[in-house]
Amino acid sequence: MDSHTLDLLGLDKIRALVAARAACSLGKDAARGLEPLHDPGEIHAKQALTTEMAEAIVSGLQPPLGGLHDIRPLVRRAQVGAMLEAEELAEVAETLRSMGNLDAWLVRIGDRFPRLGGLRQEVGEFSGVSTAIEGCLDSRAKMLDSASRRLAALRREISQVEERIQETLRSMLRSPEIRRALRYPNFTMVGHHYVIPVAKEHRGEISGSVQRTSASSETVYIEPTAIAEKSAQLSYIRAREAKEIRRILRWLSAQVGQVGDALLRTLVVMAEIDLIFAKARYSLDYRMTAVDISNDGKLVLRKARHPLLEAILRRDPALGLEPLPAPPAQEARGAAVEADPESGESAPAEAASAVSASPAPRPREVVPIDVHLGLRFRMLVITGPNTGGKTVALKTVGLLSIMSQMGLHIPASQGSQLPVFDDVLADIGDEQSLEQSLSTFSSHIRRISEIIGKASERSLVLLDELGAGTDPAEGASLGRAILDELDSIGVLAMVTTHIGDLKTYALSNPRAENAAVEFDIESLQPKYHVHIGDVGQSNALKIARRLSLPEHLVARAEKYLEEQTGSSQPEWDMVARMRKDAEEARQAAIEAQAEAELTREALAQQLETLQRESRREDSLIEARARLQPGDRVVVPKMGYDRPGRVVKIDPRKRMATVAIGHVTWNVAIDELVPQSTRVPEPTTPARGARGKTPKLEDFDDR
Repeated sequence: MDSHTLDLLGLDKIRALVAARAACSLGKDAARGLEPLHDPGEIHAKQALTTEMAEAIVSGLQPPLGGLHDIRPLVRRAQVGAMLEAEELAEVAETLRSMGNLDAWLVRIGDRFPRLGGLRQEVGEFSGVSTAIEGCLDSRAKMLDSASRRLAALRREISQVEERIQETLRSMLRSPEIRRALRYPNFTMVGHHYVIPVAKEHRGEISGSVQRTSASSETVYIEPTAIAEKSAQLSYIRAREAKEIRRILRWLSAQVGQVGDALLRTLVVMAEIDLIFAKARYSLDYRMTAVDISNDGKLVLRKARHPLLEAILRRDPALGLEPLPAPPAQEARGAAVEADPESGESAPAEAASAVSASPAPRPREVVPIDVHLGLRFRMLVITGPNTGGKTVALKTVGLLSIMSQMGLHIPASQGSQLPVFDDVLADIGDEQSLEQSLSTFSSHIRRISEIIGKASERSLVLLDELGAGTDPAEGASLGRAILDELDSIGVLAMVTTHIGDLKTYALSNPRAENAAVEFDIESLQPKYHVHIGDVGQSNALKIARRLSLPEHLVARAEKYLEEQTGSSQPEWDMVARMRKDAEEARQAAIEAQAEAELTREALAQQLETLQRESRREDSLIEARARLQPGDRVVVPKMGYDRPGRVVKIDPRKRMATVAIGHVTWNVAIDELVPQSTRVPEPTTPARGARGKTPKLEDFDDR
């Protein structure tokens, strides 16, 4: 899509809001790389996954994403034969455990959420590699004695030599002559050397090599000559220990590299699950819904809210905003913060005294809007006063259209529909270019020229303040010509303007319609509601009267206005009222249709759930009838994350003996949930591995 439009609408901030809700760097990177899709089927599938994940979270079935890391660089290094360090292998093991937990979670929810369950097809089985690493490294990434027989023998030998060294040192410390020379009566270690702390003035009284001097130079740490031979022996054994540790690390790294391809494919699935989780959390946090994909070019948004404006009012930390402190209970009433939708910045509400009285004002909510295109008209001309919300209406429609094509839910009510656009093209805001010496008007014209060159009948075009920045008469003529061109292309378009002549364009074009943004003339505050079928008024004269401009000046201005509008104004007002009445009837029909669609979908979902449960019960009965010793099963009351293996079956009593870990249990067959695969033998390589499985004996001391 048009990158300039994506920047104007703030798509990177939407990506940041999603990324902030991911559990690990895999999902965060995927969220930052989100791009609009163009295949309706793919868009629907992505939104459906988001819907299922949101339902799973609400049901208390949140995915176990803890311990998941981006280990792709480590896996690629292992694939080319590099040795991974112990800390890196521990990170791999933690990720493999997380994958196993997610695999079990996908199995558990697969029947209820089939799209999420279907992601398991690309999840590999790496319990062999995980077990190998965990059998060699402890929770702090330290090599265990049991990693190999050779390592265990070397460490026993190290322990014996260290004990002899310590006994020699303890014997030395019992000598009064030596104790007199010490800074404190104990031995310590410098690196791998055992030393005693000698006062600098007694340095010549102790035979040995200096390993370190204290910062004050008052203490000298000496390795006594009496233990020099044993220390040399200890250093030799430790060198052999280090070689053995490297040999084990190379073997473990080869295990990881052996399943590298399958592991990288599984990490792609893990990133997708984390991204779906982030999308679902974003949807739940901001009360979003899945939008219907329209195949006939209809755009219907019901109670739509601008997601970035809402994030600003909420002070979402993902946008780098500090949350507002909670107001004191006695001062919380009456405090409010209004937001200027045109700029997206917070501004004081009308009750300035109430705001100043409270140190922590309470942010107000975004006013939702109803917009539709492609039903009776394809272009909407929005008019109204400044700061009335015209620009935010354009940005809301554009941003929500792009979000839906990214597989995200949108902040709008059920029954909303959006087509799949090839492009969203916008010209919004002050585009004055100092680098190119272009005025605001010239820059807008250049941008509109680009838009017309790119637009097609599958495009959404958003133009802000059409015809502004030049002579009103010429601006109106140019604006009409631009609208005619967009009409001939067949785009869906939303246009805002202040030019009076353009307000009548929709009255002469059946494929266009007017809309107005509501403004409270009494309080001089915008209400932000978009009323399709209305013609917005600048209300300049009414505002002037409210602001106490002398009455004779306002009366003279009204006389001049009446002379300019002429006798045709009543006829235009009548046409506008008729179109407004028709639009109100259309909005009622849209709302009734949305409610009927919700009821139909709810009934269809209930029917599908019943049918799925019936099919699941039938398949369970068949699978239990085919159970044999060796089959893998789950006993729900003992936990879905603890699969077992059938040892024996008694068909007459309808009982089975199941081994879970090292314990066997007698369980009724009707309580078992058979799995699709048998329990692998201990020597079976990890799923997805190819070639010979590396053995520890294959790695020498080099």
